[in-house]
Amino acid sequence: MVLSNAKGSIPLYMQIKDLLVARVTEGEWVPGDIIPSEMQLARELNVSQGTVRKAITELVENNVLVRRQGRGTFVATHDGDRALFHFFHIVNDNGTKILPESKTLSCRRKRASRQEASKLNLSSGAQVVCIDRIRILDNQPTLIETIILPAELFGDLGQRQARNLPNTLYELYETQFGITIHRADEQLRAVAATDRDASLLGLEAGSPLLEIARTALTLDGTPVELRISRCSTSKHYYQNAVF
Repeated sequence: MVLSNAKGSIPLYMQIKDLLVARVTEGEWVPGDIIPSEMQLARELNVSQGTVRKAITELVENNVLVRRQGRGTFVATHDGDRALFHFFHIVNDNGTKILPESKTLSCRRKRASRQEASKLNLSSGAQVVCIDRIRILDNQPTLIETIILPAELFGDLGQRQARNLPNTLYELYETQFGITIHRADEQLRAVAATDRDASLLGLEAGSPLLEIARTALTLDGTPVELRISRCSTSKHYYQNAVF
């Protein structure tokens, strides 16, 4: 890609940002890799170090890169802390956010429903992995999750025993399947607990629940996960800070 500073063109720092993103999405730099210094990149791209710094700063703010004092800048990886603070928004009545424990109920393969295929940009009848699990907060079953994944991206997941899937599935996606989640779109609505919901969460049928429908996307915008969470709000609520 040729950088241009012609009048009316895309700003140089945005061009550099796009170049850096491309190196991540194409696998030249993978999660955990240290990227070249600002000085090295400025020399390579024949621009000022300040321009490179501005591009990197935006990628840090977007959680694509991470600066580590005295060590350099790295491609962001998923761990418990990142999963907790960037993708999990349920807190207790004291406002405390705690990464929940998880109990996997099932992990299997099936044909995608029309809605699942639409959300994940799959062909009609495509195979998906379906994970059902309960999430436990403050020693209380609080969420029921159904997670749908495109089968072709996830190896043999769903074709073997998977009783002990980790709490932080995004870390699993990254380390075992090379798929990194960079953002998620969520839709919220109030629903009533079904008989199954009530049995699993220790509630009465018809109790109010918060349903969170999340579509998770990779850096290039490819949807790779549909997650439906049904949450008891008797002792917890949804909190998402907006900046």
